[in-house]
Amino acid sequence: MKVVLQLLAVGAMCMTACSAPPVPAASEAGASSIPYTAADFQRVRKFDAHVHANADHPAFLEQARADGFELMSINVDYPDFPTIVTQHRVALALARAEPSRFHWAATFSMRGFGEPGWGDRVEADLAAAAAQGARAVKIWKNVGMVEKDADGRLIMLDDPALSPVAETIRGLDVALIGHQGEPHNCWLPLEQMTTENDREYFRNHPQYHMYLHPEQPGYEDQMAARDRFVAAHPGLRFVGAHMASLEYDVDRLAAFLDRFPNATVDLAARMSQVQYQSVRDRGKVRDFFIRYQDRLLYGTDLAMDPASDPQEFKQAAHAVWTSDWRYLATDGSQYVKTIEADVPGLALPRDVIDKVYYRNAVRVFAP
Repeated sequence: MKVVLQLLAVGAMCMTACSAPPVPAASEAGASSIPYTAADFQRVRKFDAHVHANADHPAFLEQARADGFELMSINVDYPDFPTIVTQHRVALALARAEPSRFHWAATFSMRGFGEPGWGDRVEADLAAAAAQGARAVKIWKNVGMVEKDADGRLIMLDDPALSPVAETIRGLDVALIGHQGEPHNCWLPLEQMTTENDREYFRNHPQYHMYLHPEQPGYEDQMAARDRFVAAHPGLRFVGAHMASLEYDVDRLAAFLDRFPNATVDLAARMSQVQYQSVRDRGKVRDFFIRYQDRLLYGTDLAMDPASDPQEFKQAAHAVWTSDWRYLATDGSQYVKTIEADVPGLALPRDVIDKVYYRNAVRVFAP
């Protein structure tokens, strides 16, 4: 039995969990700029905007309750996960168990793309999912990296046949979570990658390691297709998963957010990329979080599958959540194994933490 984590292992010490219910962060008069402490972790309301609860088991909800989190569980057309139908069933079950804490995003299959009736079926399925409570729809990296049309060409996100689907999502008034391309490291040889979690992932998934596939679209091709898609649908609430695959450069991510005012990004599985930059220029990264405090969603990419050991998963989730809190919310330093460095915390102001950790997600995923 193993814990499935689409996230780097962390080297931080874990804080003790408690069962007290979370309460909204108190912004005392004159204290909103004072950083939180490690002890504040339990009492501040939080929202993990990118997880994958793929097992109909209460462990994920139990740990979220203990640590004061709401969850956005994202269904995805990923071969390593259970089927879309199974993910959908699990999401409905967990949402029924605790609707105020567990939220979910639907997805759709690209099977049959280009055939008569494909678009109508997808649009009907998404409308049904929204009626069942889905607060977003996920489009995964298989669009742009795997799926091909009848002529054998890769289907990119800005393919005209996907435009009606995007407009359906906009009309349903739910967000679209887009995972296009991969981290910039994906186009580098393993030894040149900046983080160990990327080296491990692409070592184990060579089919997605684009350095090995120069015949595929390049990194800039993926980013350009995504940008054309977002520009073509200005009324769509677009969430760029994994920092919109611009995780390696906060300046470039800032330019993306400036260009697309309806876009936000989540931090899922990219914290080590942020830390890699902040070790080199902490002030620059901290200023980025403060300037774009309304556009960033805390997320982890934690995944629990049917083979996960519940107790191991809960311990690992708590470790990730407390390590990230130490980095973002406090001035504490910790050793981060994936970049082999001691990383000082950003000690972001309380108002910024309240937005990144909770208020932004509530706004973006509002029913």
